[in-house]
Amino acid sequence: MLNISFCSLIIVASLQISGAFSFGSSNSRRAFVETLTTASIVFAAQPVLAANDLKIGGSVKFAGEEIMSPKEHGTSSVPVQENLRYGVSRKQADKICNFNRHFAESAGSFRETSFEDTVRKANGPVTFYDSNSGKPLFVAPIGRSVDEFIEESMYHGWPSFRDQEVVWDNVRVLKSSGETVSVDGTHLGRKYPCDRDY
Repeated sequence: MLNISFCSLIIVASLQISGAFSFGSSNSRRAFVETLTTASIVFAAQPVLAANDLKIGGSVKFAGEEIMSPKEHGTSSVPVQENLRYGVSRKQADKICNFNRHFAESAGSFRETSFEDTVRKANGPVTFYDSNSGKPLFVAPIGRSVDEFIEESMYHGWPSFRDQEVVWDNVRVLKSSGETVSVDGTHLGRKYPCDRDY
């Protein structure tokens, strides 16, 4: 692990892994955001190749607002897939992924799904997919234990991924806002620096 006080962190809204997540109250969100620094240290480790040659990690890839321009189905060309993993509501995921740029559901909602049990039983990193396109977006945990991944996700209220866990060929961060999106226009969440020593 890096001996720095901040790391680059993506807090994910809605993926095929789950519905989107938000902070529990405006007070906890405000407290979290107020503790963030304006400086973001980007962890640019050498990319890891998964068994299927999927490039994971590396440098953050940025995009402009045009990636989220209106398409056939909100900001995406297609609606959310049927039968999302972990028992997630398709209707809610579709609303948050394709017709939303700023919000998500209640903090900790992922704890009401089979997410934690599935991740703990996986015996290795789990691949998380775009709920619209089915493209891989994140592979986690990498460079930390399952317990650390779950703890960090619970702390933030969303599944939380580090740069070394991102499939940057399929994910972009909007420079103007930190909004994290898929290359196909799926709203995923926000990119923040860590405010704890993970």
